[in-house]
Amino acid sequence: MPRSKDQLHKDLSDAVLDMEEEKTVSIAKTIVENRMDAYQAIENGLSDGMNRAGRLYEEEEYFIPELLLCSDAMYAGLDVLRPHLKVNEEAAKQKVVIGVVEGDTHDIGKNLVKIMFETSGFDVVDLGRDVPPKDFVEKAKEIDARIIALSTLMTTTMNGMKEVIALLEKENIRDRFKVMVGGGPISQGFAERIGADGYAANASEAAKLARKLVEGLIHG
Repeated sequence: MPRSKDQLHKDLSDAVLDMEEEKTVSIAKTIVENRMDAYQAIENGLSDGMNRAGRLYEEEEYFIPELLLCSDAMYAGLDVLRPHLKVNEEAAKQKVVIGVVEGDTHDIGKNLVKIMFETSGFDVVDLGRDVPPKDFVEKAKEIDARIIALSTLMTTTMNGMKEVIALLEKENIRDRFKVMVGGGPISQGFAERIGADGYAANASEAAKLARKLVEGLIHG
């Protein structure tokens, strides 16, 4: 009996979590052969598996080697599914600047969000990790970005997010950009306190939020 879409998504997520690269590729090929939606498979399968791996890392059940093997499996599945994505035309015109704020070098979550942005059709400029607030602002101005996405896993560097928004306000360009924040210690309440436009708990939610924010910019 053929596996349902939901079952295939779960199998894909499990394969990533279990670091099974060949199995991930095999399931991804089955999804393509059955003409199922590639974006949903990435969101509910690959990204979900990586989010689960990230939680195990935070709980110290997985460590860097396991996480790297999970990401290898995820990227292998992504290579199969990416050519079958229907590009969101409105999103494709929108540029996003993303990075981990100064003082923090944890970039696995940021990398996941970047992938989900790219699979949603956004043009993403990744500044990497340990990025000073002024660099986010300068790059966003340089490329005329619509969204600035800030990540951190450390409570000690959260203030860097507030500094980015303060710099935008100081230059009177705050309304030109939507600022998104995320990461382990970040919450909706924190996002509201610093004046960010949105918060997402994981990579899939971040991509949905980005699409929503861009639609607001286009149609608002």
